[in-house]
Amino acid sequence: MSASIDYNKYEAVIGLEVHAQLLTESKLFSSDSAAFGGAPNTHISPVTLGHPGTLPFLNRKAVELAIRLGFACHCEIERENFFARKNYFYPDLPKGYQISQHTAPICVGGYVPVTVDGKALDVRLNRIHLEEDAGKSMHDQDPHNSLIDYNRAGVPLVEIVTEPDLHHADEAYAYLTELRRLVRWLDVCDGNMEEGSMRCDANISIRLKGETHLGTKVEVKNMNSIRNVKRAIENEIKRQIDLVEAGGVITQETRSFDASNGSSFSLRSKEEANDYRYFPEPDLAPFSLTDEFLAGIRKSLPELPEEKAQRYVRELQLPEYDARVICDDKATATYFEALIAATPHHKAAANWMLGPVKSWLNDQNADIDAFPVQPATLAALIAIIAEGKVNFSIASQRILPALLEAPHKDPLAVATELNLIQDTDAGSILPVIEAVLAKYPGKVAEYKAGKKGLIGLFVGEVMKMSAGKADPKLTNELLLKQLNG
Repeated sequence: MSASIDYNKYEAVIGLEVHAQLLTESKLFSSDSAAFGGAPNTHISPVTLGHPGTLPFLNRKAVELAIRLGFACHCEIERENFFARKNYFYPDLPKGYQISQHTAPICVGGYVPVTVDGKALDVRLNRIHLEEDAGKSMHDQDPHNSLIDYNRAGVPLVEIVTEPDLHHADEAYAYLTELRRLVRWLDVCDGNMEEGSMRCDANISIRLKGETHLGTKVEVKNMNSIRNVKRAIENEIKRQIDLVEAGGVITQETRSFDASNGSSFSLRSKEEANDYRYFPEPDLAPFSLTDEFLAGIRKSLPELPEEKAQRYVRELQLPEYDARVICDDKATATYFEALIAATPHHKAAANWMLGPVKSWLNDQNADIDAFPVQPATLAALIAIIAEGKVNFSIASQRILPALLEAPHKDPLAVATELNLIQDTDAGSILPVIEAVLAKYPGKVAEYKAGKKGLIGLFVGEVMKMSAGKADPKLTNELLLKQLNG
């Protein structure tokens, strides 16, 4: 049936809701640990368990982190805030309800800039609000009972809600990738979707292209990676189009995505906002944000990744691609900052970061924090290349591996110990050149007949015979003189 369907006549409308656990030591309304892991039901207290007579109290750090993200996303910050009870039944929250923000989210509006297929797109935000996380129900641990772990109950979250601005799964993928980079950069959330500290729900509807009204939306949950969010959106768009083309009707519901087979299944009919029966939380006083408090948070913001990348292009003359890759990760950018502070050879520094350093990290499946060679040592290695003492090939293939084994050593000392210092004496290089030319008389004749590309062969042979010690630049000059003389 699907082979005859014109999928291109439809347009998808997508909005995303991302829950990000905040990097606080304690929970949103209690002093219980917010750390991931731990034996089940060990990060709890009478407050988390909602015992009679206990009262919640607000975590100031969580408020600061929410505002920090709001500033980075160009949001307006709500000065007068309060919490509400969300009375939809939560079986894994001991109180039976969730404390959240409803009519007064702490951050309003804003946007996240992304690039998709070379085109810039500002993904508009509707809101960022604070709420507590629920516990975890497990249905596969016991054959007769569901088990509940309350460790996660009460962990502080921000929910980041987009406007329905997205129309393709690729756009959702780019937005989530940028949002995860941002929350990690700001130390707001670790962004680990596999551990559930960042979770995404997608609201998806379809309509004929050219129409302006929104279709019936379906929410898809249970996606534990950015790639699976993309797969789930693609699957849901196709499912809805197939259903409509077959004469069916899309119903508002919540579905779960099964990553093992790339399909989804219905969980429940979707609740409307009035099903949650929000009302102001009576046990928490409203709170106000002063200009001084907000100014302090704004002042503490680091240079954002996009700003840093633009500065590298503007001030260091790095290619835009190099700058963006370096700024993909805060720790990498921090290492690079220390590296360029120790060397004037900025493009060479970027080449090392994107070449040998990145290759080692990929091979080790490690982050830059695990790279044993300090920025100052790598800068010293770059310096002896610039001074002509060694070439890049020798430095990356021989000296760097030695430094990885002994990071405390000086690169020049390593080069000397390994007898790798480049030969810049024409008197010692010339006999090697003569030997190479004598070895390849036919190639010499071809070169003189106009096949000038053979110069690379001769240079390579000289480098091989000299064990990589011949100065490539001087070798090239001497070869040309010999061949053209």
